[in-house]
Amino acid sequence: MKRKYLALLLALVMGLSVLSGCGSETASAEGNKDEKISYDNIMRLGEVTEVDTCDGQMTTEYYDIPFMIFDRLVEATSVAEGKSDIIPGLAKSWEISPDGMVYTFKLQEGVKFHNGKDFTAEDVKYTFERMLLPETGAKNQDFISPIKGSQAMMDGTAKELEGLEIVDDYTVKMTLEAPFGAFLASLATPGVGIYDKETTMEAGTDFGLVAEKTVGTGPYYFKSWVLNDEKIILKNENYWRGAPALDGISWKTVADADTMRMMFESGELDVFDCDYAPTQIGYFMSNEKYKDNTVVGNRVGIYYYTFNQNIEPFGDVRVRKALQMAIDRQSILDNLFDGRGEVLSGIMPPGLVGYNPNLPEIKYDLEAAKALLAEAGYPDGFEMTITQSTDSPDTLSRNEMVQAQLAKIGVKVTIEQVDEATWYAVRADGLLPMYTTSWSADFNDPDNFLYTFFAPGNTNKRSFNFKNEELSNRVVAARAITDNDARMAEYQALEKAIIQDEAAWIPLFCKQHIFITSDRLKGFKVSWNGWTSTWHYYEGLHIEN
Repeated sequence: MKRKYLALLLALVMGLSVLSGCGSETASAEGNKDEKISYDNIMRLGEVTEVDTCDGQMTTEYYDIPFMIFDRLVEATSVAEGKSDIIPGLAKSWEISPDGMVYTFKLQEGVKFHNGKDFTAEDVKYTFERMLLPETGAKNQDFISPIKGSQAMMDGTAKELEGLEIVDDYTVKMTLEAPFGAFLASLATPGVGIYDKETTMEAGTDFGLVAEKTVGTGPYYFKSWVLNDEKIILKNENYWRGAPALDGISWKTVADADTMRMMFESGELDVFDCDYAPTQIGYFMSNEKYKDNTVVGNRVGIYYYTFNQNIEPFGDVRVRKALQMAIDRQSILDNLFDGRGEVLSGIMPPGLVGYNPNLPEIKYDLEAAKALLAEAGYPDGFEMTITQSTDSPDTLSRNEMVQAQLAKIGVKVTIEQVDEATWYAVRADGLLPMYTTSWSADFNDPDNFLYTFFAPGNTNKRSFNFKNEELSNRVVAARAITDNDARMAEYQALEKAIIQDEAAWIPLFCKQHIFITSDRLKGFKVSWNGWTSTWHYYEGLHIEN
């Protein structure tokens, strides 16, 4: 997550009211100052770092609040562990032309934004065009880029989206540049929430930063944000699907994971997210006290290391394969995450549509790795750099383990730490050396992994600089395959070719997402992709005091 504290402080200081950590708060979706909202019915969560925005178009990492205050045209709902279905959202129905090129959405009528304004097709048009305009600086353009005319808007040569037509107030037609089998799934991502045109334009740069100016149609509205203290959303009594059972959700910013654990065990928080403190997993999972309060979801995602093929010796596939084999992924998983996950040899994790359980294994083999390095002309190894941001001790632990492991084949690793803004800027320029991070599914389709990382342009701005243009072009072409079985087969073939034959990155593992809940919180679930501690369609989530 990116943190730009000074910019946030300047933006928020005029717009936020202080919210006490207990007692009651006066508010409602339409500003009814007589309604008392008690913290007794608010789910209390914690997070160890402050976020930089609640504008879903402007982040690729923080979706908890955007997911709850905005609706999308369609939604992904969990039907089983790791499985999802697309259901109506602000679009009550849709038709797809036989050639897969035109999507006609019939919109819900009578839906109101949190400020009482009517939702219409004009808001859909505005939202999509806002995301594509260069001056917005949005980060989720890939989700809607298949629409005809998107590239022209992103290039700054058009101000309107050619492929989006308002038929009437409650009908929108979208024409694609080419068929795209994952189009509906991509529209269900948190980053494609629908905004109120008038309010968002008036808010300007305050949108996503100032609570009362960040307006959606969702089951909760954004009440307040006290920087480095607390964010709170309260239920929308007039939500078109029906008001949620909870009065609200609170996120307390807690300095460190140890403090968060103490707050949870003392009853100040309702959920302890073990992702914030992997070292605590063993404590909770072995403690009889918490056996009935443990909720586990398999994260549909992957941890990985990158190669920058513009930096030698990573232009040599033999070197890349040697490093793949020299990292003991199971050891990292065991030591850092209590072994709760699964070592992977590709890019598509279990739970993702198209996952290939029969993909050949990338084996841990130091002798084979040394032989490949010698064949490539590096019998004594070489020096290299892994770059990370300064504020990530978990990443540092992973890098230090890899540093020690690669030393066994003569590779000397320097761990370089830079501030997060520099890290992202250098990566976007394609100049970042090897780094490690993770990716979890935004939508349930291989396109969200293969295209995100290995389409032309994407591979460069992530500092992969993948050199096989034929494979990158196939990644783009796979989007237009209309036969779903054929499309999945192509993605599996691309996975084998890119990750194993070309060794374009080092897959590590997927892991479980473990939550410990308080006795008073009932019905807590993890979404299909396993990454969120909040879920739009909780069935039965409630508090018993």
